[in-house]
Amino acid sequence: MTTAWSTGLCDCFEDSSNCCLTCCCPCITFGRIAEVVDEGTTSCGTSGTIYSILCVFTGCQWILGCMYRSKLRQKHTLRDEPCNDCLLHCCCHYCALCQEYRELKHRGYDPANGYPRNLSSHGGGVVGMAPTGPGEMKR
Repeated sequence: MTTAWSTGLCDCFEDSSNCCLTCCCPCITFGRIAEVVDEGTTSCGTSGTIYSILCVFTGCQWILGCMYRSKLRQKHTLRDEPCNDCLLHCCCHYCALCQEYRELKHRGYDPANGYPRNLSSHGGGVVGMAPTGPGEMKR
């Protein structure tokens, strides 16, 4: 069973600071979303850079946004609404990014903190240093 999004597509001003950030520098918003959705396997910086390169050289960064929206929907069993992910990102890219960011915040993540900090707040354990054995260097 799928669930509804916590906020609507056009509710961008519910988080006005993220709305302004997304309008001025969507690569940061996208990078933050991607890091959390990918569970830390890609960093915010890497994802944001790829997004920026696609934006500058092809203008098709919305395709990357579409892919991550689909991942987010599958991970949290969200409805494919108000329309297909690719159509949504093609026509309302900034609104879609803002909605995805708000959804993650609603689910207890703070994309601005990066994945490791969110992992510990979601009971996934604390990312720490590897254990050391006797005679090994310690910090």
